[in-house]
Amino acid sequence: MTADCVPPAPPPVALRWERREPPLAAAAVLAVGAAVPALAAATRERLTDGARLGVLADDTTLLVLGAERDLPWSDGARYLGHDGELLVPTTARPWPAPALWRTALGAEPGELCVLVPGHALVAAPPAPAADPEALTPYTRRAG
Repeated sequence: MTADCVPPAPPPVALRWERREPPLAAAAVLAVGAAVPALAAATRERLTDGARLGVLADDTTLLVLGAERDLPWSDGARYLGHDGELLVPTTARPWPAPALWRTALGAEPGELCVLVPGHALVAAPPAPAADPEALTPYTRRAG
């Protein structure tokens, strides 16, 4: 009797973050959890001032995309830049290569793909936000 020999599965690749110097240019800002209300308020103000920003939001996450000069500033938010077709923190580089993480996350061509420590997002890119008041519900802390 012979045993079937099955090669072992390759070990999973762990995501590591390396410091990036110089930082990437900011193309987006991300807030998660308690940081969402402040970023929502700052984004609403920038939209009122005429900035063209794309916004993706739900109860726990707010992602704002736009030109670096138009992005709002907010405590607790992370600024993201393009590393190929992946949005990552401006001061960090994912290892292994960003293109591999985009594939691993299941992002299709044309989809937005965000990777930050502890979080990943794949979604259709948002259109520029037109109504600053649409952010009002996100300016309130969940209670």
